[in-house]
Amino acid sequence: MNQWDQRFEADEYVFGTEPAKALLKLEPYLVPNGTTLVVADGEGRNSVYLASKGFKVTATDYSKVGVDKARRLARDRIVSVHYVVEDIFDRDWGSEQYDNVVAVFIQFVPPAQMTEVLTGLATSVKPNGTLLVHGYTPAQVEFGTGGPPNAEHMYTEALLRETYQNLDIQVCEEYIDTLNEGRGHSGKSALIDFVGNKKA
Repeated sequence: MNQWDQRFEADEYVFGTEPAKALLKLEPYLVPNGTTLVVADGEGRNSVYLASKGFKVTATDYSKVGVDKARRLARDRIVSVHYVVEDIFDRDWGSEQYDNVVAVFIQFVPPAQMTEVLTGLATSVKPNGTLLVHGYTPAQVEFGTGGPPNAEHMYTEALLRETYQNLDIQVCEEYIDTLNEGRGHSGKSALIDFVGNKKA
């Protein structure tokens, strides 16, 4: 059993069953009712929410335990999501493109692979589609209210602006907010939001 299966094996939903606060705020930037890829979706809170809003959602996660809980949540909420157990580091980013690609708190990606994954996210966006990224900034390490204890795993505005310079950037901002998203993300947090559109 891998570390993510162990983390998700309790009946409790580690990050809760409601969507990330930032996703609620940034959803209007997404292509309405579009095909949507949600990467590293864990126990399904964000994919299930988007499906309930009419998006055609495919969601991936490395943890089979997490995906099983996500499927259960989707059944309970009576929505349809296509779930795939997949290691984000093995994904063929160019194999399929989506109207929207959503990456929320994928801070487990180590620095050596961060550029590959971040650029891969953009590769998976169709022309005129939208990329949404939400995560922690390095200041989060001081708060210790979620995410890894390593600042190199976090994002900065400069990093995302440079990585996504070919996108039409709609949102790129760092801020402090208080989260209440299960025991996994709880308390004062150093956050960053990014939304970019791929030019046709």
